Amino acid sequence: MASADDIETALHSARALILADLTARDVADAAVVSLVEKAVTHRRWWLEQWPDGTEYVLGLVAQDVQDALLEAYGRWPLCAACAAEGDPHALSVEPELGPDPHWVCGKEGAVVAPVGRLA
Repeated sequence: MASADDIETALHSARALILADLTARDVADAAVVSLVEKAVTHRRWWLEQWPDGTEYVLGLVAQDVQDALLEAYGRWPLCAACAAEGDPHALSVEPELGPDPHWVCGKEGAVVAPVGRLA
């Protein structure tokens, strides 16, 4: 069972990695950072209910932010390779609930980058 420190460490790490991806794709403005904070707050509650979920929280926060951005701004993050070919679509997080999440191009089935390491 994860301790309170483990939960906070997982949440702070998830926040930092998602912000790194948002910054890499030039969308980390104040409103978007607020969406990240809201997702982290929601997942703090979730981890308090299920402390053993710390290894899954990064992927879940990434998906939460992606969903919030879709509602407010549009698809994110776009697959750069497919967008260059005229087929813009969002990358997805895989596994949906698992450790070591990564961004995947659903069209090509290719791993683009670990969450937190978008270029």
